[in-house]
Amino acid sequence: MSGGSPDVGTPAVLRDYALLADGYRGALVGPAGDVGWLCAPGWSDPAVFGALLGAPGGFLVAPATDRFVWGGHYEPGSLIWRSRWVTGEGIIESREALVAPGEADRLVLVRQIRAVDRPARVRVVVDPRAGFGRDRVRDARGDGDQWHARTGELWLRLDGGGELHRQEEGFLVGELTVPAGGRHDLVLELASRPLEQPCQPPGELWRTTEHHWGSAVPQLSGPAARDAVLAYAVLRGMTRPGGGMVAAVTSALPERAMAGRNYDYRYAWIRDQSFAGHAAALVGRYDLLDDAVAFLTDRVLADGDRLAPAYTVSGATVPDERPLRDLPGYPGAHPRTGNWVRGQFQLDAFGEVLMVLAAAQHHDRLGDDGRRAMEVAAAAVAGRWSEADSGIWELPRRQWTHSKLTCVAGLRAAARVASPGAAARWSGLADRILADAAAHALAPGGHWQRAYDDVRVDAALLLPGIRGALPPQDPRTASTHRAVLAQLAEDGYLYRFRPDRRPLGDAEGAFLLCGFAAALTAWQAGDTVGANRWFERNRAACGPPGLYTEEYDVRQRQLRGNLPEGFVHALMLETAVTLGQVDPCH
Repeated sequence: MSGGSPDVGTPAVLRDYALLADGYRGALVGPAGDVGWLCAPGWSDPAVFGALLGAPGGFLVAPATDRFVWGGHYEPGSLIWRSRWVTGEGIIESREALVAPGEADRLVLVRQIRAVDRPARVRVVVDPRAGFGRDRVRDARGDGDQWHARTGELWLRLDGGGELHRQEEGFLVGELTVPAGGRHDLVLELASRPLEQPCQPPGELWRTTEHHWGSAVPQLSGPAARDAVLAYAVLRGMTRPGGGMVAAVTSALPERAMAGRNYDYRYAWIRDQSFAGHAAALVGRYDLLDDAVAFLTDRVLADGDRLAPAYTVSGATVPDERPLRDLPGYPGAHPRTGNWVRGQFQLDAFGEVLMVLAAAQHHDRLGDDGRRAMEVAAAAVAGRWSEADSGIWELPRRQWTHSKLTCVAGLRAAARVASPGAAARWSGLADRILADAAAHALAPGGHWQRAYDDVRVDAALLLPGIRGALPPQDPRTASTHRAVLAQLAEDGYLYRFRPDRRPLGDAEGAFLLCGFAAALTAWQAGDTVGANRWFERNRAACGPPGLYTEEYDVRQRQLRGNLPEGFVHALMLETAVTLGQVDPCH
């Protein structure tokens, strides 16, 4: 990498990255011991470690040998990751975490090197560069075991780096030797304000983080408990306390090489908050449901029927899309930030809002503001349901059937928890929308078609049936299920739609969200075996850390798109509980 640090910067396949997160930002750690992605101070700020997109700089902790075999695992019920390397000289581990609970304007990244059985020689490179690699470290000074510096507008402090030395092209580099059975902590702080208070000792930082995850993540049981607990931890880590959940940690990772479909997902989509809230309610832990309700309530009351599809996690407007022209990007895609979705109208978002607010009311967790937001969302549906919109897949505006039916499901859910007068109004509106969809969007075979003017099927049409737009025994639901599987399934995975005449898989990968929807639909239809087959097939579409992207390349068995994708983890968690693969909290 031009201008980069030695041993840092070559991207790995997505399946091998592990996530660290504290609610305010997330880091991805690769198999070579490199932090390939970290934005600071917040989710959608420029990366300080951006090697995933080809930015110079990085943070490496790895064996000081060319021959090693990598592995790793999460400590149970947490986002504390342990990289593990077996070398010819012994076994080395690096324990990794973003200290949690996090702070909005300051992050603390801790890495603990462990020599498991023999003395360990470890190569270390510390070279944060703000502004997607544009801003080298400046004003560096060493003070015993500690280093202080600036990069861009950020203040930096590294503890445990006394044996490292300055390098001409970057910041710090060196080789550490840890005695057999010993440990060495590196503590990196980055903040948008001067770091005037002393850093806490590493042991205290680790205890704080362990306690946070022990209290934030439920203990679940059942055959899929480990994956379900991790999914919950991912959702918790990707959600700003009291704010929104980012759709994904990363930006511009390609869905398909050289296809031009690479987007910035470091923002909070309305739809994703609903999925996460549903999953949390089913698990029986309501913190994520409360966060989703608070975020959606604020946005609906502020914007009404002009609700945007996505916002920053703090509720601000998503910035316009722009290219990062000075970076090569992840192989197969050009890098970019911002998202053009900010200008879209997505009707189904109002249905999603109604469903999650109704779930909160059902659990007696909806306040006066939430009930007002439910009225506003229902009024928005009443005023705009007949308009064309961009739909769940953010396509050109049409009369998308999924959007209509999702509003039907949302209105019916809201009616079940509303006063008699509101319930009558909302149920009547749901009936009118359903009748219109039935008049314009039923294919000759009796199944729902994608849009009023598009006879193709769409896997998203499974979701309204799951959410209660129609009774499970409605023949249109069963017919849609059969048509979707007949036309969009391959090898136990499900594509969202067929965009053209090319074979499935040529245009894009299978959508894991759709695969879990297929499992829920089969379960609802009484097909227990089929439901579990779909669940297990899609649950396995991950790498060693157990994280999911949006798409899965069935033929190459690779993850595609941004990592990790929040709503996939949410629907996996919901499916696990629904199918009895996980016992919810009591």
